[in-house]
Amino acid sequence: MSAPRDLDGLDQTSSWDGVRAVVAGFGVSGFAAADNLNHLGAAVTALDESATGKEEKAELLEVLGATITLGPGATARLPDDVDVVVTSPGWRPDSPLLVQARDRGVPVWGEVELAWRLRHPEHAAPWLAVTGTNGKTTTVQMLDAILRAAGLRSVAAGNVGLPIVEAVMDPTPYDVLAVELSSFQLHYTSSMSAESAVVLNVAEDHLDWYPSMSEYAADKGRVYERVQRACVYNVADPVTEELVRAADVVEGARAVGFTLGMPGVGMLGLVEDILVDRAFIEQRTDSAAELVTVGELASSAPHYVANALAAAALARAHGVSQQAVRDGLRAFRPDGHRIAEVARHDDVTWVDDSKATNPHAALASLRAYDSVVWVAGGLAKGARFEELVAAVRDRLRGVVLLGRDRHVVAEALARHAPDVPVIDVGADETGVTDDEHAPMGRVVEAAAGLAQPGDTVLLAPGCASQDMFTDYGARGDAFAAAVRARTGP
Repeated sequence: MSAPRDLDGLDQTSSWDGVRAVVAGFGVSGFAAADNLNHLGAAVTALDESATGKEEKAELLEVLGATITLGPGATARLPDDVDVVVTSPGWRPDSPLLVQARDRGVPVWGEVELAWRLRHPEHAAPWLAVTGTNGKTTTVQMLDAILRAAGLRSVAAGNVGLPIVEAVMDPTPYDVLAVELSSFQLHYTSSMSAESAVVLNVAEDHLDWYPSMSEYAADKGRVYERVQRACVYNVADPVTEELVRAADVVEGARAVGFTLGMPGVGMLGLVEDILVDRAFIEQRTDSAAELVTVGELASSAPHYVANALAAAALARAHGVSQQAVRDGLRAFRPDGHRIAEVARHDDVTWVDDSKATNPHAALASLRAYDSVVWVAGGLAKGARFEELVAAVRDRLRGVVLLGRDRHVVAEALARHAPDVPVIDVGADETGVTDDEHAPMGRVVEAAAGLAQPGDTVLLAPGCASQDMFTDYGARGDAFAAAVRARTGP
């Protein structure tokens, strides 16, 4: 068994001949990594415990010379001679394959680390990086819209949109990349140096993956390491500022806050209903640059406005004009299942925020409405709901619970909101059918019985969806279909 070779200095213009690479996981990012490494001449072996939906891509890469092994047991043993392991982001550090790599001194990269190393040495696009427990995708898409409004060739990449390796390897170089990064991706990143970066917020999530909140927060904070221009942080979330203070940045990089209050010097924030910049203008000590009004955004929900401020901060750090920020934010519309109004019927508003898959996201959504029938439950991923319920109990008209871990929400309600009516519809397999007893049908019927004129029925589950649905989108679709079946088109 030979020692791993030194890979420092290799990029997309280098020869990777003779590099022995193992790709752990053959999903979207794994395929992108394997495909591009194979294209560069590396000897690629891709391993995955599941073959479902991957057979066609496996055949394609095998024709091109890669070795693909799929199915139970495929990842149990690391091949003998390996120079690098490129892991998919969901793989835990204690996975046997990754433990074997570390024991042998084989470097373990994520796809993001691979992408950073593969940048072209002469025309590499700068990265504007976004992470946080909630709001990442919306913020990155807002940022991409702003950059495009400025006439730049941009793309949303990473944890959303285009795999980051594909963006870096595009033969037509981008001007700038709007990069969404999860904590899992950041865990396996060691050399990235974003032009600017933001941690939107840090709240309890993924505690089934991380031993502690401090380790989860530390991985979020890795996005600030080696930042070149601006570390953007959330004034309302002190953890994000602490992560900036702890980061080792390029000399001259600035800390820039965003706030829903009046901004201090060096911040972006609100003056009445106007989003303003007091960080990237020369006269920031005594004036502010107007960007856009709250009324021009697709939503006035506080967390949506905060995302807009964060996106604007990254764009302004890159040198984008006030006009481009205004145009991009005015035109932007969020993806489905994010505070999406489904219907209004009998003076009750029905809202799908199925993307609220943890308590922090659900809390932000609940705070956008005054009187709510809350639809909650699913896979809690180790999270608790005590603080959430204590914060919103006065807003709750009632609660409808579904999903495997609904008891976790129920226990918090019993402790902190014992007078709020709760209806439990169960956790059996679902889908929208003509059967009125299907869970989402029961959810909607129960919620309609609790709601009063002026209320909002809000699907903001605070939990993941895979106990009953394919993903949060399928859950939101089921809710919307059940609502429309009851209220009419």
